[in-house]
Amino acid sequence: MTLLGIWVTFAPAVLGYGGAPRVHDRIVGPLIASIAFVATSEVVRELRWVAVTLGIWLIAMSGVLGYPAAGRVNATVIGILVVVIGSIRGPVHERFGGGWRAVARSGVHVTRH
Repeated sequence: MTLLGIWVTFAPAVLGYGGAPRVHDRIVGPLIASIAFVATSEVVRELRWVAVTLGIWLIAMSGVLGYPAAGRVNATVIGILVVVIGSIRGPVHERFGGGWRAVARSGVHVTRH
């Protein structure tokens, strides 16, 4: 999915479109790539849902922002791939501390100063 985000970033230059669609892709592409890369870690795997949301956003905006035909097809296909790939949880090899739920169950009181 990281490579899909990188492709979205460079698609305007390769497919030759500009304006709002170009700016949009240059913002959304790096977001997809970086979130997908971080979500490869088991600890923050749930971040993949942010990438899925960005994939849906990419599909929706391809119709709103006036993409040219090639750009619209590209954004739709890449958006669908991001949604499908991001929906796959992947194997979990280890369990980690349990996060804030573990703190709440342990009776540890967190105070702010």
